[in-house]
Amino acid sequence: MKVVWVKEIDASKIVVSPRPVWKCRTCPMYGKRPSCPPHVPSWVETKELVKHYKKALLIKFEINMEKFEEEKRKVLLWLLEKEKELFNQGNIYAIALFPGNCNLCDVCTFEESGMCKMPEKVRPSIDAIGIELSNLVTINFRESVLYGLILVD
Repeated sequence: MKVVWVKEIDASKIVVSPRPVWKCRTCPMYGKRPSCPPHVPSWVETKELVKHYKKALLIKFEINMEKFEEEKRKVLLWLLEKEKELFNQGNIYAIALFPGNCNLCDVCTFEESGMCKMPEKVRPSIDAIGIELSNLVTINFRESVLYGLILVD
C-alpha cells in the first residue's frame, strides 16, 4: 500500500445521494459488515452531516491487487491513524470513511453473530452512506487504487 496523494477538498463539493447506497445493494457484502448498509447512517443523515464540515481530506492509495485484503486493511488502518492525528490536533469531529466494507479482522464475527470485535474502529463505507466518489475524482478502473475520505472540520 502506498499513499499516492492527499488532497484537501471543500466539503461543499461532496455530493450525497441515494445512488451509491442502491449500488451497495448489489454487493455480496451488503448487510454483512457493520460498515455497510443497513448498519450505517442513511444518505439523508449523511447529507445533513456533511453540511456541518468545511473541509475534508481525499486520499488516493495504490494497492497490490494480488494482496487485496491485506492491502485494504493497511488502508483502513492508515485512515484511522490519520483520523486520530487530526483529532489530536484539535479536529475533534474528524471522521474517516472507509473504501468499501470493513475488513479489519481476518475473520469477521459480525456476519454470524451481529457482534463486531472492534466497534470503536469501524467506520462507514464512503458509498454506504451515499457519498458519490465519482464527483470528487475520475475513476479509472484500470488503476489498482482505493480512495479514502476524512471529514475534518
